[in-house]
Amino acid sequence: MHTNALIHEKSPYLRQHAHNPVNWLPWGEAAFAKSRSENKPIFLSIGYSTCHWCHVMAHESFENEEIAEVLNRGFIPIKIDREERPDVDRVYMLFVQASTGSGGWPMSVWLTPDLKPFYGGTYFPPDSRYGRPGFLDLLRHLSKAWDDERERIESSGDKVLDQLRAYTGTAKISLDADRSLFDLPFPQFRRSFDSQRGGFGSAPKFPRPVVLNYLLRYYALEGDGSAVDMVTVTLREMARGGMHDQLGGGFHRYSVDERWFVPHFEKMLYDQAQLAISYLEAFEITHDTSFGNVARDIFEYVLRDLADPAGGFYSAEDADSPDPENPSHSGEGSFYIWREREIEALLGPEDSAIFCARYGVELDGNVDQDPHGEFTGRNILYEAQNSEEPGALAHSRQVLFYARSHRPRPHLDNKILTSWNSLMISALAKGSVVLDEPRYLAAAERAAAFLSSAMYNPQSGQLLRRFCDGEAAVPAFLDDYAFFAQALLDLFEATFDPARLQMAVELVRRNFKSFEDETEGGFFSTTAHAPDIVLRIKDDYDGAEPSGNSVATDVLLRLAHLTGDDGFKASADRSLRSFAPKVKSQSTIAPQMVVALGRALAEPRQYVVRCAQIDSALESTLKARRQTFRPWSVTLAITDHTAQALRETAPFLASLERKGRLTIYECRNFTCELPEVID
Repeated sequence: MHTNALIHEKSPYLRQHAHNPVNWLPWGEAAFAKSRSENKPIFLSIGYSTCHWCHVMAHESFENEEIAEVLNRGFIPIKIDREERPDVDRVYMLFVQASTGSGGWPMSVWLTPDLKPFYGGTYFPPDSRYGRPGFLDLLRHLSKAWDDERERIESSGDKVLDQLRAYTGTAKISLDADRSLFDLPFPQFRRSFDSQRGGFGSAPKFPRPVVLNYLLRYYALEGDGSAVDMVTVTLREMARGGMHDQLGGGFHRYSVDERWFVPHFEKMLYDQAQLAISYLEAFEITHDTSFGNVARDIFEYVLRDLADPAGGFYSAEDADSPDPENPSHSGEGSFYIWREREIEALLGPEDSAIFCARYGVELDGNVDQDPHGEFTGRNILYEAQNSEEPGALAHSRQVLFYARSHRPRPHLDNKILTSWNSLMISALAKGSVVLDEPRYLAAAERAAAFLSSAMYNPQSGQLLRRFCDGEAAVPAFLDDYAFFAQALLDLFEATFDPARLQMAVELVRRNFKSFEDETEGGFFSTTAHAPDIVLRIKDDYDGAEPSGNSVATDVLLRLAHLTGDDGFKASADRSLRSFAPKVKSQSTIAPQMVVALGRALAEPRQYVVRCAQIDSALESTLKARRQTFRPWSVTLAITDHTAQALRETAPFLASLERKGRLTIYECRNFTCELPEVID
């Protein structure tokens, strides 16, 4: 059996390739030095452990002895887990998108020894097919080109970097809290909205919760009910579809069709976190319990299947798993799909008929769009009938869930990432308040404690990005710091614990400056001294995850509203001005940045109850207010102890005096109405 240098890595994705005949090296100076000393270009392969086409290319090419021999002879092969090193991934993905017009994973890029890209793409078949050049032929061609035209290739690498720098530059114009900029994305989302099935555009359909965040805040600021309608139709249709795991809860990555029916079956932690918040906010606005129930299903899935005993949350579950009928073959969705006869054998004829009618199960299978034959004769469960669920259906779901749990499970990526865990902490903190569920808050606090102890050094202020198999590693990036600060603020608002606010303030003050462009505004994804990054990028795209810039800007505004520190607001204003040109020219690219703009436009509001201590009567008083959608206001209970603890961190909050048993302050822009005193 072959073994290469990836055997020593912690990343599940890198370890998946540790026995390829390819002489893979991890990204780092040792690999770069080898490239320089041997005068060979680098072949860089970037993917992640639950990526279906990464598995395909690995099986077809990286396990192929002939291809491995050509790759090893002409190149220095390097593997990167994009979830560990999103900074490297962003740089070369930008190159691939600019040079080919599309991107994705696996990403394949050829670099000079000084890390400049000169050719790239995504998946390459081993031989020419699907309109793509064969990988083996391409390797031979590029190896010969390197030998014959090295000077030209190296020169083209310099030009590529110059072009990418120009493309990623930001222009500075005055935003002046422009309401028209906030309104700009709305008509474009309305035009692309699918009024029948929800979502935006045609197949494939991605959930993209950042769009839903924007629409609900557009409703809050503008009062346009159609914004809520777009969100609720989308969330209902997603929950009914096969993209929603009807038995186990949680959502798959995206739908390959326009009706959310046939999913790409991988499950990502960041999707669960963001979609939970979308369902919770829809529940706050509509009071429709079905939205709250979907949020509960998401949390149950995460706490059951993605929770690490130490408190953090794992990254993802794969789309592929061994076929229960043919364990030697792994197929997409094998864990989740059913034959009609299996269901009847488990439930009996009567209950099976009820279940199959509800979930669209057909004798010969219910999937028409099946180009690879993965679902032949089998069924993806979806809500074919939308009606009240009788008790027999609930029991049937339990029976099938139990039977499914004995199938071979999809591969689990057990990396714990600071950014994605922070998104989950935020969701659980909100869920604990909106759904009045203490378990969710306990889970959020365990995860925050894990990140604080395993991933954060309070002496240096340094945060790490990845924890896996007992090792914390990889210096954190902007999104890690921004998402963790956001999670701490969400915990502060859920618990009123001053230590959470204090840590968020410390984290931002000590670290945001390392990423900030104080001249032009905005934040780079990496610090100025990253030795292995050829291009610093200010990420501005709110896609499957919000960009670090969008969240950092919103966090700064929240801190300004809580602490009264104008320095936070000044940084946020610089960031908003920096990204204004991109939002004006491509208004749908950064909906989460527009959410931050909405916070800048809305006056900060605080509803503060000063008290001696927090008891059940006070919690009951606050409950209704805290379970109402108020995206740009904060509801707090400040005890005498908390006020004392916040004297330096949040002097405005600490200055609100208690007069009697309770004193209720309603404040706008740090100016309070006459307080209500309750003895």
